[in-house]
Amino acid sequence: MKKKILYQSDSALAKTGFGRNTKALLSYLHKTGKYEIISYCCGNAKSSPTLQRTPWKSIGTLPDDQNQLAQLNKDPGQARMASYGAHLIDEVVKQEKPDVYIAVQDIWGVDFAVGKPWFDKINSIIWTTLDSLPILPSAIDNASKIKNYWIWSNFATKALHEKGHTHVKTVHGCLETKNFYRLKDEERKQLRANNGISDDTYVVGFVFRNQLRKSVPNLLEGFKKFQADVPNSKLLLHTHWAEGWNIHKLADEHKISKEDILTTYYCNSCYGYKVKPFVGQEQTCDLCGKEKSMNTTSVSAGVSEVQLNEIYNLMDVYCHPFTSGGQEIPIQEAKLTELVTLVTDYSCGEEQCEEGSGSIPLEWSKYIEHQTEFIKASTCPESIYNNLLKVYYMPKEELNAMGKMAREWVIKGFSVEAIGKIFEDFIDNCEPTDYNFEEEKKEEVRNYPDVFVENIPDDSEWVLTLYKKILNREITIHDDGYKYWMQQISNKTPRKNIEDYFRKVAKDHNDKNFPVKIEDLLEDNDEGKRILYVMPDSKKDVFLITSLFKSLNQKYPDHNLYVSTKVENFPLLWGNEYVHKVIPYSESFDNILSLEGVGESKEHFEMVFAPYLTTQRHSNYIHNMKDVIDKDYLCTF
Repeated sequence: MKKKILYQSDSALAKTGFGRNTKALLSYLHKTGKYEIISYCCGNAKSSPTLQRTPWKSIGTLPDDQNQLAQLNKDPGQARMASYGAHLIDEVVKQEKPDVYIAVQDIWGVDFAVGKPWFDKINSIIWTTLDSLPILPSAIDNASKIKNYWIWSNFATKALHEKGHTHVKTVHGCLETKNFYRLKDEERKQLRANNGISDDTYVVGFVFRNQLRKSVPNLLEGFKKFQADVPNSKLLLHTHWAEGWNIHKLADEHKISKEDILTTYYCNSCYGYKVKPFVGQEQTCDLCGKEKSMNTTSVSAGVSEVQLNEIYNLMDVYCHPFTSGGQEIPIQEAKLTELVTLVTDYSCGEEQCEEGSGSIPLEWSKYIEHQTEFIKASTCPESIYNNLLKVYYMPKEELNAMGKMAREWVIKGFSVEAIGKIFEDFIDNCEPTDYNFEEEKKEEVRNYPDVFVENIPDDSEWVLTLYKKILNREITIHDDGYKYWMQQISNKTPRKNIEDYFRKVAKDHNDKNFPVKIEDLLEDNDEGKRILYVMPDSKKDVFLITSLFKSLNQKYPDHNLYVSTKVENFPLLWGNEYVHKVIPYSESFDNILSLEGVGESKEHFEMVFAPYLTTQRHSNYIHNMKDVIDKDYLCTF
């Protein structure tokens, strides 16, 4: 029988670094014919039709059921983890029974698997990216629990070794190196002509996702200085302009002409591309003429690797300034096309700039990132300028030699053939997983929706307290949920709204995992002699209904009166001589018929009074036909 691999990461169809790594590695493993592969695809619906395009089985991490999805989305932290795979992973493992489990994401997108009862019983690999110092505490804490702990760059591996976790090793993300290479000079010249770039234009390129950690302002500042010396230069930014940095605003600040910043447009109709200055999204295609079909490239829609190789071949030099990164795959792609690469000498950039790599290091200054307290790099614009100038004046023979050296360096350490062989050897040496082991059930912890939370002035401490006291969870400032709520606070969301949401989540959790049994709330000796009055809130209404209890007692002297309301209203009813017992309200008390008994349901109360309900929602006037008629007023109580 073939060994079964469960591979959790971005889909092979995604235009992300993780997605392209998935495509390269799983294609390699699939071609061996030795394995059964299940790709567990982050951010996709479980049965998404799109996923059926892969030659191996692909399933999504999110439930198909829209109601389940809506419930998950109520908690941003929970929704984020569900997207990574936490919500369905146990179900998928139980269903597929893999021999090997490979989880590939940032550490916070995979570490939820480490504590699973099956994790150590399956041949499991955590293959992750770590990009900053100090190393994330969860990455350190989990290191001793992960037998096969693989990191994408030497930067983080070295840091973990210094912490005593010497079993950690570097395994780079992989590339289909055959798709990236330097084109012949005639082909490069024709490509430039096709995209309106003259032969004498000097093109500085950067391929990146438009995110905060890509140092676009620094690059623009350095490029402006370079352009003063080399007026015929242009900047090619292959990225999505509808997210992240406002590139034109930054260009205006540095007095760079919009015509001197090129970008890649991709047509979703003919699948062609055009490199030209940015003029907005949804442009008419230059190639097929389709209206509103051309947009700048994004993770969801972009060029093929063949086309991307052509875009690299439009460049004369590649510059990659960033604050930190797990591997930064475009750097390796640029090297494969034999471009000299300028790279920030921090994080994974340290390895990219090592001797023999074909990169020139960019100097940087240290800053501490707000909230995370990570060390980040601010690439020096002066260093960008100086090194662009250095490459511009570099003799052609030196450029060619440096480019060829860079290509060989990438093939040796990053090619899918080199990385694929590491995985192939690992899988072949694994024993098949025996699924006779007992599954341990996760023990749910009770939440406390009614607990008192003091008004803590510090926002950060207050959010952490909400998690601890209401949700009974210990989190850190690195948690996605924490970051989300701090952002909401900065957006002026009232504290009351946030606290109310936490209390609702806690209540929903308890209702699901610790359902209240009505029998447990009732006395044993008054069956057939019970009346229930339901008034969930508000305090004013609860206070007002107490005026009715004497009359109820007079009409039904042999019955015990139970009152159901929210816990915070209990003090209003304590000591009331007509109230037998106060019980906590739940939504099940909205169903009058089930409480009074209908069909096979047990009669818990002879009569239930719930005046807060409208007749459009429920019938609230049945009372088992046992209520006393006030003949003086011809109405029921």
